Amino acid sequence: MTETNNRQTLSVRDWAEAALEVIAEKGVKGVAVEPLARRLGVTKGSFYWHFANRRALLQAALDLWEHQQTDEILERVAQESDPRRRLARVFAEADGSRYAGRLYLALAGATENTLIQSVVRRVIERQTEFLWECYLDLGLDRQAARHKAVLAYSVFMGTLELRRDAPDTLPAGEAFHDYMHFVGEALIPGYDRSLHRREVAAPENVASIGESNRHV
Repeated sequence: MTETNNRQTLSVRDWAEAALEVIAEKGVKGVAVEPLARRLGVTKGSFYWHFANRRALLQAALDLWEHQQTDEILERVAQESDPRRRLARVFAEADGSRYAGRLYLALAGATENTLIQSVVRRVIERQTEFLWECYLDLGLDRQAARHKAVLAYSVFMGTLELRRDAPDTLPAGEAFHDYMHFVGEALIPGYDRSLHRREVAAPENVASIGESNRHV
């Protein structure tokens, strides 16, 4: 395939997805034009066909990540009419893959980059707002719903850090499903065990909030 064909075949999204994969593996500083072009099997000319510079690529990658973490996940979850099921499903979506977890932590940890931090903050605000609305629908008052939403999000972030830094502290196999029931009972008023789908994989069997979302 010629370079011109490669330019036309690769899309902005292809580059953005590749950049997100590198961020998950090496952090934001690992994103460089030439290595990324080699990863995609093209030359730098293909990059400049789509982007003016590295910052433009990072912006495209962040836009894609923000869309995946808000619009895509929350629209799927919002299809559930029962707020308990919405909460159970959003917890399952958030625990879906190691890749997404590594990516989330890499972006959240880029505290020196104001562009990234503004996007991370929007994602956090959008996700906690969704949780807050679910708790309101369950009949909690506004303050209690807000506290519960923040607690739920804190559990999510803590789980991501444990998975990265001390994975052996998390339950495995059948014990993982018991742990998810425990989390559900702690965070979802009126929780019923039928709300936790058995098809949600235990951590050691998952290939991040999921690898299935890498190329959605």
